[in-house]
Amino acid sequence: MNTETHKILQFYQNLGKLFYAMSAIDNIVREEECKSVEELVKRHWLKLDFLDDNTKLEAEAAILETFKWLCRDKEYNAEDCYTSFVGFKRANPTFFTNEINSLILKTVGQISASFSGQNKSELILLAKLNIELKNV
Repeated sequence: MNTETHKILQFYQNLGKLFYAMSAIDNIVREEECKSVEELVKRHWLKLDFLDDNTKLEAEAAILETFKWLCRDKEYNAEDCYTSFVGFKRANPTFFTNEINSLILKTVGQISASFSGQNKSELILLAKLNIELKNV
């Protein structure tokens, strides 16, 4: 695996971490949130123009397998996953175009609203993420 492919895979794994962070920020990952993540990944993240068919399958697997692993393992909390995502974002700013940042915010907003609206913890994390994505 070349360096560029490895970085792309890490990008998608970090999206899985972020989606887990949003789902787990209230210390409970609900079934509705899991279903929402799967649907949103298929609906939005696999339709990006710059992905070929093979890369789309790898992207889907990287996001969802990371998310599911974190749900099963429960070793990492939401803050750890969010911090890991932010670290990746700061080290790899070229991945985070305006289009990607908008899609990230849209996705996490929909994840947080998937179970009876957004709670205080989710709103705080959304605000932190919004600020982070605006910092270049």
